[in-house]
Parts: sequence; C-alpha cells; structure tokens
Amino acid sequence: MSTPAWQKSSYCQEGEACVHISATPDSIHLTESADPAHAVLTTTPAAFGTLLRALKSNNSG
Repeated sequence: MSTPAWQKSSYCQEGEACVHISATPDSIHLTESADPAHAVLTTTPAAFGTLLRALKSNNSG
C-alpha cells in the first residue's frame, strides 16, 4: 500500500490548524494537522462532493 500524497487546505488558520486531504479514485482521506492522534477520516468522492456542495450553499447567502 502506498503512502497518501497529502495536500494542505488553502483555508488554514494561523499556526498548525490545517486540514489536509488525500484522494484516490475510490476514496477521500482527511486529517487535521493539530490532532495529536493523527486520526484520518475516509469517505467516498460522492459523499465528499455532497459535503462540499452543502458547505458552499450555506456560505453563499
């Protein structure tokens, strides 16, 4: 199994509070740089797309 290539979010706060994302054709992985446990949330691209659309629609008002 290969190591995921992580990309830092463009919406990082000051310091170490950043969300990182890694994608494969079948899954999306998210982690937060300030989390000492280094927990990784894994979801499908479809579910992640639904989350992004919901966040964008709530932010556009």
